[in-house]
Amino acid sequence: MSQLIIDNLHVEVESDAGAKEILRGVNLTVDTGQTHAIMGPNGSGKSTLAYALAGHPAYTVTAGTVTLDGEDVLAMSVDERARAGLFLAMQYPVEVPGVSVSNFLRSAVTAVRGEAPALRGWLKEMRGAMANLSVDPSFAERSVNEGFSGGERKRHEILQMELLNPRFAVLDETDSGLDVDALKVVSDGVNRVRAGGEVGVVLITHTTRLLRQIPVEFVHVMWQGRIVAEGGPGLADEIEANGYEQFTGATV
Repeated sequence: MSQLIIDNLHVEVESDAGAKEILRGVNLTVDTGQTHAIMGPNGSGKSTLAYALAGHPAYTVTAGTVTLDGEDVLAMSVDERARAGLFLAMQYPVEVPGVSVSNFLRSAVTAVRGEAPALRGWLKEMRGAMANLSVDPSFAERSVNEGFSGGERKRHEILQMELLNPRFAVLDETDSGLDVDALKVVSDGVNRVRAGGEVGVVLITHTTRLLRQIPVEFVHVMWQGRIVAEGGPGLADEIEANGYEQFTGATV
């Protein structure tokens, strides 16, 4: 079992008015085999947590620690975090013109596995993963995210996750912009990865829509840069029924 521990994490981002603290002491522990949901209204700091874990340069960690099996994640470069087993599916995946999906995925897999997969075996593996996500084979030759619909971008993110097989996957607003059919395909992909029991998943969302497709064991509510409530799946039902107002006075 692997363990990701976030302890008293403080993060700030530069704005026109100067540095602004977004995360103000986040504590979270995730074991492989567990699925956690981080919920909260827009602007509560959920995406900032995801980008800080991934090592986005716009987000500065000012206090706290993040460890993966005792190793200091914050001391790692972005590529080292990926090789250590961290994966981030972004809310707004960026375009990479001129780089095909096939080459992008093979390069990512090579970096994480430490050697390039044999071409014939790789093509079979990639096409199998694409078929699982109902992705047309021609998708492999398109430039990464260039001209992709919202659903295609999210399927590409989950395609990466299936092929990279991380120890911890942070999925930031994966349900954003998806219609009912696309949501089911993407959720099925996440559940396939979860079924192996060797990945810890953190679902970041502000609604319960995704949680009806992907079962979770733990729910955490974030507000004003802190986790202010925690519980089991029933907490998500409570949020669905009563909203977030009950938590907005929970921080100092």
